[in-house]
Order: sequence, then C-alpha cells, then structure tokens
Amino acid sequence: MVAALTATSFAAQAAESPAAAEKSTPPPVVNSAMDADLFYQILLADLKVEEGDPGAGYSLMLEAARQTNDPGLYRSAVQIALQARSGESALQAARAWRRADPQSREANETLLQILIVLNRISDSAGPLKTEIALTPADKRTAVILALPRLYARASDRKLAASVVEKALGPELKQPDFGPAAWTTVGRMRLAAGDGEGALDAARRGQALDPKAEGPGLLALELVAAKVPQAEPLVQQVLAGDAAPAVRFGYARMLIDDQRYGEADLQLKTLTTTHPDYANGWLLLGALQAQNNQNKEADISVRRFVDMAEAEKPGPGEKRGLEQAYLLLSQVAEKRKDYAQATAWLDRIQDPLDPVGVVAQRASILAKQGQLEAGLKLIQGISPRSAGEARAKLLAQVALLRDNRQYQRAYDLLASASGADPDLLYDQAMLAEKLGKPGDMERLLRQLISVQPDNAQAYNALGYSLADRGERLPEAKELIQKALQLSPGDAYITDSLGWVEYRMGNKEEAARLLETAYKTRPDVEIAAHLGEVLWSLGERDRAISVWKQGQKADADNQTLRDTLQRLHVKL
Repeated sequence: MVAALTATSFAAQAAESPAAAEKSTPPPVVNSAMDADLFYQILLADLKVEEGDPGAGYSLMLEAARQTNDPGLYRSAVQIALQARSGESALQAARAWRRADPQSREANETLLQILIVLNRISDSAGPLKTEIALTPADKRTAVILALPRLYARASDRKLAASVVEKALGPELKQPDFGPAAWTTVGRMRLAAGDGEGALDAARRGQALDPKAEGPGLLALELVAAKVPQAEPLVQQVLAGDAAPAVRFGYARMLIDDQRYGEADLQLKTLTTTHPDYANGWLLLGALQAQNNQNKEADISVRRFVDMAEAEKPGPGEKRGLEQAYLLLSQVAEKRKDYAQATAWLDRIQDPLDPVGVVAQRASILAKQGQLEAGLKLIQGISPRSAGEARAKLLAQVALLRDNRQYQRAYDLLASASGADPDLLYDQAMLAEKLGKPGDMERLLRQLISVQPDNAQAYNALGYSLADRGERLPEAKELIQKALQLSPGDAYITDSLGWVEYRMGNKEEAARLLETAYKTRPDVEIAAHLGEVLWSLGERDRAISVWKQGQKADADNQTLRDTLQRLHVKL
C-alpha cells in the first residue's frame, strides 16, 4: 500500500525549514492533484490486492492512472498484473501508459519487455524501433548490444533475428553504431542457427571499424561454435590494431585448445601493445607458470598485481587478485621459498576459493616434511556447497598423490568415486602408480562406458598398454580414437609417438614427439622425445632435450627413470 501511494507524483511538497524561509523567497505552492476520491481509489486498489483480489485492484489502479496520466500509477498497475501472472493485463496497462506518454522511455521499455515475455515477437518491432530512437546517443551502443539477451527466450529465433535486424536498419549503416549493430545481428543469427549469416555480420561490422571490439568478439564466438572461416577473420582482426579484449579472448581460446605456443605469442603481443591491460599479464603469467617458466611468471603476475592493487577492486578484480596471489605462492614454492609462498597467501582475505587457498597452504607444509599437518588442514575445511565438498576431496587426493602416498589416495577415491567420471579417471591413474594395470583398465573401461567421448580415458588406456609393450595394435587404436576426439592434444600426440616407438617405427615416433614437444614443452614429453632421439643415434639432441626438461622439473619421475635406465648423466 505504502509503495503505491509514494509512487505517485502527486505527493505534497515538503515544507521548508523556518531558517531557510527567512533567507529566501519560498517557491509558489503547488497543490496536489490527489483529491479525496483519487486517494480513496488508490487505497482501495491496494486493499483489494492485499485481500487476494488482484483483478479488482488492477482495474482500480489502471483507472486512476488513466485519470491522472501518472507514471507511478501505470507502473503499479503493470506490477499488480505481473504479480497476478496476467500477461495480457500487464500488456494492456503498458500500452495505455505509452499512449499517455509516447516520449517515455520507461513506458516503452516496459511495453517492449512484456511483448517479448509473451512471445509476441512481431508486435515488438514498433516498440523496439522506438526504444532505439529514444535512447540517448551515448547509451545507444550498450542498448544495441543488450538486445540478444533481451530476445534470448524467443521461441522463433529466426523471426527474432529478422525483427531486430529490421529495427536496426539505420544504425547498421552508421560508423558510430554500425559495429555494435552488426555484432547484435550476428549474435541473433547465430542463435537462430545461421552461422554463415553471423560470419557475414562480423565481417560487415569489422569493415565499418577495424578497431571495434564487438565484431572481433563475435568472430571469437563463431570460432567456438565451429563456424568455418571464423578463425581467419579473427586473425585478420588481430593483424591490425585490435581491441585488447579480442586478443585476450583469442589467447584464452588457444589455451583451451592446447595451442600454447600461439597463445604465448598473442599474450606477449598484447602485453607489448597494451601494457596497461592488466588481465593480459595475469593470463601470460599463468601460462608461463604452467610451462615452468617460473622467473618469467613471477614478473608477469607481479605486473598484474601492481595494476590491480592500484585500483579499488570490485568482484572481478578481487577474484583476479586471489588468482594472482595463488600463482605467486606456487611459483615461490617451486623455488623452495616457503616463507614467501606463505606471505603471498596471507594477502588473501575472505577467499572466494577457500579450498584452493587451504590446499596451497597444505602443499607448502608437505614440502617442508609436514604432510600430515597439511592433510589435517584440508580435512578441517567446512564445505559450503557440494562443489566445495568435491574440491575438498580432490585436494586431499592431490596432496597424497603429489607426495607419493598412492595407496592412501587410491583408497580415499575408492570410498567416494561411484560413477563420477573425474574421480574414476584419477583412481585409474593411481592404480597405475600402484602397479595394478588390471584395476586401471577396469576403471578406464568403466569411465568409457559412462563417457564414450572421453578422450583422456582412451589415451590413458592406450598409453598404459604401450608403455608396458602389451597389445600394441590395440593401444594404437585407442590412442588414435583419443586423437579423433581431441585433435591436436599434445599429450595424446605424445602417446601416439610412444606407441610408434614401441612398435619399432622410430622415425615416425620422432616426428610425432617433436610435434608434441613443440606444442607443449612438457618434461614427460621431453623424456620420451629424448629417448627416441637417443635410439636414433642423435645423442647430442637427446641430451639437449633432456636438459631442457630437467631445467623445468628436475624431480620428474619419468625423466629420472629414463636417464637411469639408459645410464645417462646430465
């Protein structure tokens, strides 16, 4: 009741204080347009709603709005109808409101939103054109870019795309608004299943302004949707002075595709051309840390921290800073600088990822010979959700595995895995560590039955057979299946190279392993590549590759076993 009354614009003006009145001439008195009958009508409308008769309340409120043309009363009538789940009544009130005030953006927006909710997409064309026309120039781009979300629930997406494109007709030709308009048209076309049309829209938007962010981001979305020729468009955009968000997005996509060398190049270009783009430094640092380029990672992530700490952090910046502190802690831990590693963690207040922070503290303790204390630290976490409970379990397993407590980790997973694909995979890998190939195969085949498109399961099973020199044709077939499911995966290419080596195809093995190592300079791939080169008589190259791997991770068991077996000292 109070909300409806205070929503009207007919409330009496507040009286000035006596002191203010003495210093200035009081403004002319404006009498309220609310007479006793109108007051009673609004009061009665509210009472009817509270008594459970929204239909009567709506009629009284809408009549009051028509009598006064007051936007607050129209708004209340719409709200009453929506609360009563009467879309047609809400639409009637919104139309009456817009007729009463054709220049009101709020009235038009309300009408537009209700039409879309009611799936009256064709009828929304007029209000949409009005919405664009009424939007001030400095806010029009944002409104245009928001349209795909507004129409996301339309049942006929082709119709929605057509309506939006026609409404944006004038903007599509303007340099100021054209890139955003074509971006929206492209997203609407993509949602309607028209990938080729979406690509055409991205090209048109990019042609209007090669530096515009929207068309480049749309092109990235098309790459993710596997639209042919989308990636060449992204690369064309990046050949010029592209918006940093586009290059950053492309780098993230390359990392997801395990194209790490290309991602590194894009991120170095980004941090050179736009050194003030903080997130570029953070992603570059994360990639460098993953590749064991710890010195470079430390420098990159610190650059991000310096920029992020200089700003008042919002939710996004807070998450970024937490990730940065965790990364810097992990880099310091690799240097065995445990005091510094702990100091970085101490900067994290009220963590968004409490399990991740505690797991890192536990890892630092374990590296100092306090495994049980670290384990107890993780066990003391009180999960706030099912996701955190799962993360807690995985953190314990990772800590035990990293400290070669394979049986304890295996038993912990065995008590909890069920049919969880990730837990089955981890348990299978631990079975291999424990010398239980039969259990490993059983678990991986169970995982394949649950997830027949799980590339890593096929790869792990094929690699295990190849590494033991067993059923090599079957091993090769499994690994080839994995590579079909995940083309270009460096680890799977490594496995294929290894099975070729076991089958005596050394030249092909070397070619595959070179490709894998170039894509991902991982220490285990280095161990395999070095062994194949050694067997081919290319011993200087083998030693060089092994030294690179040793520099990245001197404690890697695969590399150490390889050198010991071949009686090589670096």
